[in-house]
Amino acid sequence: MHPKLIMEASLLTKVMLPIALAIIMLGMGLSLAPEDFQRVRKYPKAVSIGLISQLIFLPIIGFVITKVVPMQPTMAMGLMIVALCPGGASSNIFTFLAQGDVALSVTLTAFSSVITVFTIPLLGNLAYQHYIGETAAITLPIGATIGQIFLMTLLPIGLGMGMGQLFPEIARRLEKLTNRLAVGLLALIILMLIIREWNSIPEFILQVGVAVVLLNVISILAGFYISKVFKLNPPQQICIAIEVGIQNGTLAIAITAGLLNNPDMAVPAAVYSLFMYVTGFIAISYGKKLATTNSIH
Repeated sequence: MHPKLIMEASLLTKVMLPIALAIIMLGMGLSLAPEDFQRVRKYPKAVSIGLISQLIFLPIIGFVITKVVPMQPTMAMGLMIVALCPGGASSNIFTFLAQGDVALSVTLTAFSSVITVFTIPLLGNLAYQHYIGETAAITLPIGATIGQIFLMTLLPIGLGMGMGQLFPEIARRLEKLTNRLAVGLLALIILMLIIREWNSIPEFILQVGVAVVLLNVISILAGFYISKVFKLNPPQQICIAIEVGIQNGTLAIAITAGLLNNPDMAVPAAVYSLFMYVTGFIAISYGKKLATTNSIH
């Protein structure tokens, strides 16, 4: 990779993306009240279903796909890392824009992010032995990972909620503004990612396109129908579908390209990070439609 491109890439992922996410999270906090989180505590069924779907069913779906779709061992390993990752901050944003249960989404992301600090090293090492045939030490820095979750998601949400309690009028006006800003920033980030990866996209899609699309679509549908079977309400169904289907692609890239130092393994995560926005926007339009029909009835 050209040094200039590396600089641009790190500027995008290390500076712009976290700032954009923090602004979006602040906006999300403005729309939340402490009661929303108490509601989550009162209904542990939704949290349990979300976590089981994400931490157990998703890796199983990923594993089955690597067995059914022909791909190189490094690509299969990369896909498994995506399936082992927690929901990213993007899942909270999509839930928010799709009018799903945001408090549940934030709770699931926080829980899954902390739990996967322990499950990724364990299952990631097993996967590495299975696909690559040798052992590798995949360890996530626990303090840094939890610190990142706190700074990028929980802190701005807390600030937004505090503002909503203290200055409700200003918060209401700001919420509308950050809503528009959220969509705009999201679109800008996707556009920049596409421009950055433009030359590699066709080759990437040829290598892992089918597997990535299957992982993303099947996991969204699994999350949606599992929560439907357990009779969760529509906002919770939307939330769990998005939470299970939209993984932390940035973390998957950090593990494969950074910790494992294997750029080939990062290909599924790179394609996934682009494709999840397509299904994310479909989920948003479906969620909005669902919210409209429910308000009519």
